[in-house]
Amino acid sequence: MSTTPGTPGTPTVNVAGLTVRHRRSVALDGLDLTLGRGVHGLLGPNGAGKTSLVRVLATVTEPAAGRVELLGLDVSGRAARTEARRRLGYLPQDFGHYPGFTVREFVAYVAWLKEMDAAAVPEAVRRAVDRVGLGDRADARIRTLSGGMVRRVGIAQAIVNEPELLLLDEPTAGLDPEQRVEFRALLRRLGETSTVLVATHLVEDVAAACSEVVLIESGRLAFRGTTGELAALGEGGDSDSDGDSDEAGSPVERGYAAALRAHRGAPAEGARR
Repeated sequence: MSTTPGTPGTPTVNVAGLTVRHRRSVALDGLDLTLGRGVHGLLGPNGAGKTSLVRVLATVTEPAAGRVELLGLDVSGRAARTEARRRLGYLPQDFGHYPGFTVREFVAYVAWLKEMDAAAVPEAVRRAVDRVGLGDRADARIRTLSGGMVRRVGIAQAIVNEPELLLLDEPTAGLDPEQRVEFRALLRRLGETSTVLVATHLVEDVAAACSEVVLIESGRLAFRGTTGELAALGEGGDSDSDGDSDEAGSPVERGYAAALRAHRGAPAEGARR
């Protein structure tokens, strides 16, 4: 098992029996998962439980049952949750921001919320803003930015503290193709020293940037493995007379579909690992 810097042998994320309920529905159903250093793609259909999992790991949502350990901390206690929040980065699907703030001011504000050393904040903010390609707009007010630029501000605030655990929910929404390519490269660099979890419905982003795929459906684990292993699941499809697969999409997309079909055909307990 890969691990992050810190306590030797301790995974960054360790959840067991994780259950999340929304009124009468079950979003996560007894999920077990450990994550270490690297970039992990979190895939699944709409309503699979991706956002629910990310929110629990960001300590925004409290689970109905199960154990959650982040960075070696049992976050059921208030002090541990506070410590974990200082050390992680989080970008939700819809992140709150102050339109009247400049890019620099907003990212610095988040650094203050994370109780970063005041002397280190200006350089940390500059580095984060530069990494998302907004160095020339650092003093622009957020309300003047395009949707894609605002999304990059969200990424900048998530990485300003050089997080040991980075949680990103649909981070490439609103980014153009060139920006998505640059973002994938940034993810790969971040994954060299941190644990990065990217929840997305864009399978091609996972294929390009992630070292591992976690696929969930109906709140349960449907597949876990490398992108190559996921792609291999889609290689058994029927072909037409010209040798072309009758299922459109990239190898990873075909593997994604095959994994879901296999999961839906398996007994309920077969999805648990």
